[in-house]
Amino acid sequence: MAKDFQKEFIKFKEIILKNNKKADINLIKRAYDFAEYYHRGQKRNSGEDYFIHPIAVATTISNMQLDDQTICAGLMHDVLEDTTVTEDEMKEKFGEEITFLVDGVTKLKNLSYKTKEETQAENIRKMVLAMSNDIRVILIKLADRLHNMRTLEYKTEKKQKQTARETLEIYVPLAHRLGIYTMKWELEDLCFRYQNPEEYYELAQMVHTKRREREQYINEIIQTLDKSLDESNINFEISGRPKGLYSIYKKMTRNKIEFNEIYDLTAVRVLVDTVAECYEVLGKVHSIWRPIPNRIKDYIGQPKPNGYRSLHTTVFGEDSKPFEVQIRTRQMHYECEYGIAAHWKYKENKSKSTEFDKKLTFIRQIMEWQKEGGKDVDSKEFLDTLKGDFFSKEIYIYSPKGEIYSLPVNSCAIDFAYRIHTEVGNMCVGAKVNGKIVPFSHKLNTGDVVEILTSKNSQGPSRDWLNIVQSNQAKSKIKQFFKRHRKEENIEIGKDNLFRELRKNNEIYKRDIKDFWLEEVANDLGFPTPDEMYASIGFGRTNTEQVIQKLIKKHKDEIPKTESKIDIKRTSSKKSFSNEVRVSDLDEEVEVKFAKCCNPVPGDKIVGFITKGNGISVHVRTCPNITNIKTPERLIDVYWQNKKDDEFPVKIQITTIDGTGIIFEITKLISTENVSIEAMNVRSNEKHEGIIDLTVLVPNTDKLNELIMKLKTIKTIESIYRLKS
Repeated sequence: MAKDFQKEFIKFKEIILKNNKKADINLIKRAYDFAEYYHRGQKRNSGEDYFIHPIAVATTISNMQLDDQTICAGLMHDVLEDTTVTEDEMKEKFGEEITFLVDGVTKLKNLSYKTKEETQAENIRKMVLAMSNDIRVILIKLADRLHNMRTLEYKTEKKQKQTARETLEIYVPLAHRLGIYTMKWELEDLCFRYQNPEEYYELAQMVHTKRREREQYINEIIQTLDKSLDESNINFEISGRPKGLYSIYKKMTRNKIEFNEIYDLTAVRVLVDTVAECYEVLGKVHSIWRPIPNRIKDYIGQPKPNGYRSLHTTVFGEDSKPFEVQIRTRQMHYECEYGIAAHWKYKENKSKSTEFDKKLTFIRQIMEWQKEGGKDVDSKEFLDTLKGDFFSKEIYIYSPKGEIYSLPVNSCAIDFAYRIHTEVGNMCVGAKVNGKIVPFSHKLNTGDVVEILTSKNSQGPSRDWLNIVQSNQAKSKIKQFFKRHRKEENIEIGKDNLFRELRKNNEIYKRDIKDFWLEEVANDLGFPTPDEMYASIGFGRTNTEQVIQKLIKKHKDEIPKTESKIDIKRTSSKKSFSNEVRVSDLDEEVEVKFAKCCNPVPGDKIVGFITKGNGISVHVRTCPNITNIKTPERLIDVYWQNKKDDEFPVKIQITTIDGTGIIFEITKLISTENVSIEAMNVRSNEKHEGIIDLTVLVPNTDKLNELIMKLKTIKTIESIYRLKS
């Protein structure tokens, strides 16, 4: 049965006015009616009218006490994506601000990506960039995701797991970074329910079974603390806060303990009016119960990077059971519940704008990364950086001035240097951790005080740093340095890397490559010239395999698909002109010989070329002298008809690590394969590698490939390939 949404508005209006008595109800009603009209007839998977979803999203936004424009955007957040309404129409009716917020959470249409992962990455990228301009975009998206997770039971199991995984990887860390803990905890438990349903319900049952015992224990603690605080003039509230199921599950798996070994299933929370009273209550708690060493955390004196403030202490209770006490002011508690949303009003209050700005440190870091190279990476790398640098488990590092920075776990001093500023990283020549000089590879831990030593004479970062740093941001900035400051060097390194890898490839050789192919491949990959492509390879952005595969395709496209046969008189009989090769019907005998430029071997696809006065020259069909031929009418079909005991000379080149005994190993293996060596030349190159040119006699390509595979098992051989000239 369809809902009467005009009656539903009455309930919705009560919630809006409860959270903000000065709300612009007329504006919100216009957005409500507009969205309801265009969603009319649409249904959710549950069979309910679709519009219940936008109402739920807008209700969450109102409870976060956000402004009227954000509530309107919440009501219309799916209108641009799922209805015929255009941006221009929405701007005309509701203005630029509301339309920007709606567009920020609208998925991109007509994406031509091959995989769902690429599409997801590009949509998240769009949302994050919109968030950088207006934090309300992500608050709307979090409210949207929360309601979708609450109603996920109507999706297929595959979709449930996919949505839960994405939520845990992207939206839970976002809620954490923005300090919206109530939303974070609920999202975590919902993800746990759909990702690991058996563990979730088993744990939920265990928690429920112990509930009465736990509540009795916590009530005794509260009564004891209540009695002690009653003797003071503090205006306080005490309550118990049950630990989330996902939080319990993580603790069990992380510490490898059983449920019965967890005692702090519930924390006691004390709310007071002032910071001074927080510390006074902490003293009272420690006078009643013995504190556990190293478990006192002062997040008031040193707030978390996301703005979280509170005092935490873990103490021994009755029967030495540990429990946690959290102490904070009522304002801190409100900020903990709603995070950045609690500070939105500071935007209009200049006296508190610096506090609001601190909450946006996380966003500013993303914006800085975007400006300094993030915009150049593809969507997948963008998403990997978000997960690895901004959404992963963090450590908290201090500068000598006491400023706190968050970094991914296992970060080193170079990561810290680049987190401070790009130029600090580029000029870094050393680091001190807790007053002591440490190597760049030294892993940092939470609480470390790190001082970066810089020099104006620094030549910039070392390429080795790319193997040391943990954060994708640092890697991106190091690559940007090489891209901008050492272009010529990058070009040479890129060329060297490309053609070194090319030598290992059996499908195409350097001599096969035409200059205009390189230009075309460079353009295909978005580079104006081959040098730009080489430079990109040199500083690590472009993979050589991408280029090689495109060159191989161009090489194959050049091979004639049908060979023109020479226009001469033929007979029905076929004559054999050598022991090894049969030529297409000719009425006269001609000389047949193998071309030395490509040394054909039975198994190779071959073609004959009618020379001027020297008979027919047999080539491999991919031989450059054939693919580049200007007289295709002189090509003729030829066929193998060799005997089993025929042998053909083939040249192979082996690159080895210099060392004693390598020649013996190679010749021994070749002899065990019953292959004869016709010639051998050994030399050393400028890299002190051993280069061995061998000519071996084999009956066909199968035997040749088998021999090459056997030779590759010798550990000191770096590369081996067939020479075709």
